[in-house]
Amino acid sequence: MRFQLTDEQQDFARSLDALLTAADTPSVVRSWAAGDHAPGRALWARLAEAGVFALAVPEAYEGVGPLPVELALTYVALGRHCVPGPVVETAAAAVLLAPTPAAKEWLPRIAAGEALISLAEGPYALDADAADLLVTSEGRVAPGYGPLRASADPARRLFAPDPGGELLGGTPALSEAAGMAAFLTAAQSLGVGLALLDRTVAYVKQRTQFGTRIGAFQAVKHRLADTLLALEFARPLLYGAALTMAPGDIAAAKVTAGEAAYTAARTALQLHGAVGYTEELDLSLWLRKARPLRDAWGNPTACRTAVLAALESTA
Repeated sequence: MRFQLTDEQQDFARSLDALLTAADTPSVVRSWAAGDHAPGRALWARLAEAGVFALAVPEAYEGVGPLPVELALTYVALGRHCVPGPVVETAAAAVLLAPTPAAKEWLPRIAAGEALISLAEGPYALDADAADLLVTSEGRVAPGYGPLRASADPARRLFAPDPGGELLGGTPALSEAAGMAAFLTAAQSLGVGLALLDRTVAYVKQRTQFGTRIGAFQAVKHRLADTLLALEFARPLLYGAALTMAPGDIAAAKVTAGEAAYTAARTALQLHGAVGYTEELDLSLWLRKARPLRDAWGNPTACRTAVLAALESTA
């Protein structure tokens, strides 16, 4: 398969990157982790003005989508800039809500960036305290949620939804929404991995040891090259999944991008040394995100099982 982005798609990706570069996302992430959602909401509004959330919403509900390729580009950028909040879950909720009577109320609000929706994965929901709508893993509107749970990434704030509530979507819609969430999480993971690699390359170019920049050491070069190969191998799988949106292709992209991002995190931590552990360094924001994203919406074992099942079904 040969995949070439159009000029329009590349221009959109560059404009989104410029918007996020100017947004000082590290400070937004730190505020979000502390429970202050105002800066994140402001960034969410700017993303909506750029058309980000409309990409997941059908035209019948004031969106322009769903456009999987453009969504892949978008969520790579969101991961690369460490944008907090239920960005994946809100887009996945658009898939869940589209065939339901609630679509008329919620989908235009999603497209306009006026609604943050938390869609639970298993027993926990991301950022329920910031969400305008909380949907359980059974597809019901949760009437509330429990206390904040511990998370490896403080900016991924986890809550247990209360049971009960109105049923929004059945099994087929839930499955499609979970597939979209896995696909977008793969894109987000790829972006996180690319950011970690970029920051690590910049660091080894200026950090000296024994009078030599550590980037000149052969072992460091090999480690960075292996990380780059892992990330670049994930990229075509992600865009291949965007073209088909088949469960097996999504699972392949998810496990590959998640493992590549986790590899990038391990490389970044090793090559930065002790400074990589410090919360004061912005690098820690991406480091803490790689592992949770790897396991969100399909851990590596579940994704490999799905890939195998897809291969067996076509054999």
